[in-house]
Amino acid sequence: MASITVGQMQAVGERCEVFYIPNFITEEEESYLIRKIKDTSHQSWKTLTNRRLQTWGGQMFGRNVLLPQALPPFVEAYPNIISRLQSTGVFRNSAHGAPNHIIVNEYLPGQGIMPHQDGPAYYPVVATLSLGSHTAFHYYKYRTGNTSHGATDLMSSGPENEQRVIDSTPVMSVLLEPRSVIITSGSMYTSHLHGIENECTDRFTAGSDDINPPKFAALNVAVANWKLLSGKDIKEAVINGGYLERGTRYSLTCRDVEKMANSKFGRR
Repeated sequence: MASITVGQMQAVGERCEVFYIPNFITEEEESYLIRKIKDTSHQSWKTLTNRRLQTWGGQMFGRNVLLPQALPPFVEAYPNIISRLQSTGVFRNSAHGAPNHIIVNEYLPGQGIMPHQDGPAYYPVVATLSLGSHTAFHYYKYRTGNTSHGATDLMSSGPENEQRVIDSTPVMSVLLEPRSVIITSGSMYTSHLHGIENECTDRFTAGSDDINPPKFAALNVAVANWKLLSGKDIKEAVINGGYLERGTRYSLTCRDVEKMANSKFGRR
């Protein structure tokens, strides 16, 4: 696949801080990556309440410092995910000019992740590659003032550990197709949260123009990237008000940890 430059990426919304790239990899490359992920040893997985994950590129310790390990060769050779992400230019000003850390999440149907922020350990850009299945990906903001009906409570990690409240209505929602990449940067990274609802099925309210765009029916929010969807069946379900059943999805969350301990595996 040819390299993608930042000028070729399609922004989602008006602030040009979220970019959606369909067909970032081919179906053959997707199958290869899924096979490699499944072939890893059971000990490589960490099982959480609602999903399991593994980490590539090293472990975090201390004050957000990465003890680096070599990334799997297939993400830097075939398919060359790291160099493709590097070619977009979004990591141009990061400490290492490219992602050096990848978290692989496995989501079964009905599994998601609560709204959260990735934190200050990383350069404020995250690129997420989806494999195997679509999902609905929502961005949220903190609610100002007192708590109110419909909001979701979250304890902040600030110095005073005060309670912060998340507005339950997303500020932006996107449909992530298999083989697509979503890139989050700027204030959408630093001051917003992102999450995935625990659903087996995503239903849509029909729409086909900017005045009446298709919506995620459960939250009554627009599918912000509906014009950028590339899959014929997926796009028809979204525009015509159909539904999509989730399958097993693997996400590769690619970021640049800026502080690295000295190691023979330090690549940059």
